[in-house]
Amino acid sequence: MASLHLVGPGALDGVGVGDPVRLDGAEGRHAVSVARVRVGEVLRIADGQGTVVSGAVTATGRDELTLTVDDVTVEPQPRPALVLVQALAKGGRDEMAVQAGTEIGVDRIVPWSAARSVSRWDGAKVEKGRARWAAIAQEAAKQAVRSRVPTVSAPVTTAQLAAVGREARRALVVLDPVGAVRLSAWEPPADVEEIVLVVGPEGGIDGSEFDRLEAAGAVRVRLGDTVLRTSTAGPAALAVLQTRLGRW
Repeated sequence: MASLHLVGPGALDGVGVGDPVRLDGAEGRHAVSVARVRVGEVLRIADGQGTVVSGAVTATGRDELTLTVDDVTVEPQPRPALVLVQALAKGGRDEMAVQAGTEIGVDRIVPWSAARSVSRWDGAKVEKGRARWAAIAQEAAKQAVRSRVPTVSAPVTTAQLAAVGREARRALVVLDPVGAVRLSAWEPPADVEEIVLVVGPEGGIDGSEFDRLEAAGAVRVRLGDTVLRTSTAGPAALAVLQTRLGRW
């Protein structure tokens, strides 16, 4: 499979077969200087929103290259979309979940300031943390050769998360090691546009948070008989959902 490189959203709008596409900036520099891409090699360039062009490189410069498009594909947005609400966690475990979740196919990622989250984003840390997660998601999408890069939203509180659960056409699913329903047996509603998967921090989800989310319509599910770390639970659950939805 040809290498995948990313350009900004909208950069491929209107591009057709035979058109030149330039790859510059950090991506172009990496392709030319690190990956040693040469004239004649075939590359794939995606805009992170489902549009992918491919073609042979026709010219290279110091920090850029140009290819001539011989194929354009637009991959539709999967429905229902998979959203990972990942609680902030210490030791980089939340970042590990972002990376693996992106590789598995999550569509959107939402940081959650849970009651038991040891890690906290305050002040300038909010945008810095969100940007860090977004960069991790972008690199993971490239590694997985994904045409769509998941967006990373601003962090939410438990109250805001409960409000999401009350919205129509969204299914709120909360991982609970002692939940009565196995995720592998849970039947996603047929009419939902998003499945919102909620993963707690290293200390688990507080009882009052479970109550609040359940009152908002959330269903508590378990993966199995073992307790997974916060870095593992989300990706494992996403893999189960991909299978349940027939995508894997």
